[in-house]
Amino acid sequence: MARRTRSRRLLTAAGLTALATGAALLSAPASNAQPEADTPSLTVRPDPSYQQEQFEGWGTSLVWFANATGDYPPEIRERLAQLLFGDDGLALNIARYNIGGGNAPDVKDYLRAGGAVEGWWKAPEGTTREDTGWWDADDPADWNPEADATQRWWVDRIKKDITHWETFSNSPPWFMTVSGYVSGGFDANADQLKTESVDDFAAYVAGATKRLEKAHGITVDTVDPFNEPNTDYWSTRLGPDGEPVGGRQEGAHMGPELQEKVLRALAPALRKARTGAKISAMDETNPSIFARNWNTYSPEARALVGQMNVHTYGTGQRTTVRDLSKAGDKRLWMSEVEGDWGDGQSFTDMRPGLGLAQRIVDDLRELEPRAWVFWQPVEDYDNMRPGGESAKGGNWGEIQLPFSCTSEDTLETCPIHTNTKFDTARNFTHFIKPGDRLIKVDDTSSAAAVTKNGRGASLVHVNSTAGAREVTIDLSKFRTVSRNATVTPVVTSADGKLERHHPIKVAGRAATFTVPAQSVTSFVVEGVSGVAADAPLLRKGHTYTLTGVQSGKALTLADGGTNLVIGTGNDSASQRWRLSAVRPDDGVRDRYVFTTPDGAQRLAVRNDVPVAEPATGGRDEAAEWIMSSTGDGTWTLINAATGRLLEVGGQATHEGAAVTTWEPNSGANQRWTVTDVTG
Repeated sequence: MARRTRSRRLLTAAGLTALATGAALLSAPASNAQPEADTPSLTVRPDPSYQQEQFEGWGTSLVWFANATGDYPPEIRERLAQLLFGDDGLALNIARYNIGGGNAPDVKDYLRAGGAVEGWWKAPEGTTREDTGWWDADDPADWNPEADATQRWWVDRIKKDITHWETFSNSPPWFMTVSGYVSGGFDANADQLKTESVDDFAAYVAGATKRLEKAHGITVDTVDPFNEPNTDYWSTRLGPDGEPVGGRQEGAHMGPELQEKVLRALAPALRKARTGAKISAMDETNPSIFARNWNTYSPEARALVGQMNVHTYGTGQRTTVRDLSKAGDKRLWMSEVEGDWGDGQSFTDMRPGLGLAQRIVDDLRELEPRAWVFWQPVEDYDNMRPGGESAKGGNWGEIQLPFSCTSEDTLETCPIHTNTKFDTARNFTHFIKPGDRLIKVDDTSSAAAVTKNGRGASLVHVNSTAGAREVTIDLSKFRTVSRNATVTPVVTSADGKLERHHPIKVAGRAATFTVPAQSVTSFVVEGVSGVAADAPLLRKGHTYTLTGVQSGKALTLADGGTNLVIGTGNDSASQRWRLSAVRPDDGVRDRYVFTTPDGAQRLAVRNDVPVAEPATGGRDEAAEWIMSSTGDGTWTLINAATGRLLEVGGQATHEGAAVTTWEPNSGANQRWTVTDVTG
């Protein structure tokens, strides 16, 4: 399918008028006020010498909100579409279509509003939950080509805006599950997909994907057959009458061994269905469980996965998954997250907006994803209000409206509300665009990117404090800062949403602006390009020491001449490493070769053990290293051949402790301070 390239523009006041009930309007431009004498100050240094791969964009799953609203009156659906995918809304360009599992025809619906996504199967008349052997993927009569009309209305409405489609499954159809229900097993820790149904499930996912492509004229790029599979989230509980009363959404536990079986079945199923979609996996709930699953997969199973998908409902070990993706040469998405970040349903409280903004910054900085995807920006207003899912209500979703509206409703009787997350999200989605490259920043409250054409940059800064903050943007790491360079702040706070201020002229390669308390500010930088000669830390021909963060001791060539240990910093030749070659790849995936200062030996890995070996022969991946940093001054070194990280074995700190390699785990003993000691 031909794909239209979307051009984004900065918001204007006219563009925001009447966007949604409850959405604050763009304020008039205001000049930067002089800070108070005691206003804290901060200098932020974006560094384009460390560039991530091209950012693919911002997205959403469709699922519940699309299922609930796909048959709403046109004016309501169109307003939602503009808020989500319009240039003045969230400007999303990625969509994830949910292939519903579907309960048996004789099971009364007990799932949450919008949660009962219709499956693509067509059961014979009179089929009950006990009838499980009737489906045949090769029989057209067993497929329902008209299934899921409401979610599919959204597919047609937004396909001109979407540059990447993904299909995913929350649960297999009921007849492939152990419990007979799509809300999970009776034991939430037991595998829910029947082992004898693995091939059928793969054929179902592949067949639904192909039918979706053909019916709507779209191209699905990736298919993920799982959703948070290795968790205890998904269970079904029966009431005294034997009917299900527990479990309000589709979900299925699948341990990593079963996941691998599904991956092995899905690859040929996609080929048979004649869809070019690649496999993505495994949409785990957090990076830690993702890594546990991934490390259980065989090399053959990992090779089947074209894209890694991870959620960040838990935030530990983001850098583990980052390094696993580089080690495996895989694209990586943050494919789902949402949250409350507040205290009860509110459309004015800044805390939810600030919480979401900081989560985005942390994900971009630590995970280095190619895309960032909302769970669903639209939530059920009734479920989020006090007395819904919680006594105080909630702030899930950036947009809320009732999921119980009818064909007779209007925008007045079925109002749409936006909270502060809607506005702070736009501080990212409007200014870090598809094709841009995220770059290193030395501030944990900021994210930055260079524009696709390389002639500008953007920086988003989160000030969650109760006071104003003077922020200086230091542009000294860019090669060129033109005499007409400017920095334009666009501020979201309690006093205004995406308030565009007057451009600030850059002086001395820097610009300063005082951001308000509890605000998110996008800085649009014009007139900068390239990378300053002294910006990269890692430069060919320079010499470095590598000091373990956890041990405080330097990587040292042992007296034997080949083994590597840690030692106190005596600055001897045995602790110095010259960067002898840089193998260009794609930004942060470049590869580096280190040798001893005399060039006689190189740092390599043999049999999973780091060694200093003779620097002879041609190029060898075992002697190449991929370097990663979060901008805090420390680095991980990934061996290109093994995917293992250089580390201090056993977290030792004593003199002469062995340096080893291990799978990525975000441990301090796997991080190194790299110091330039050239000359």
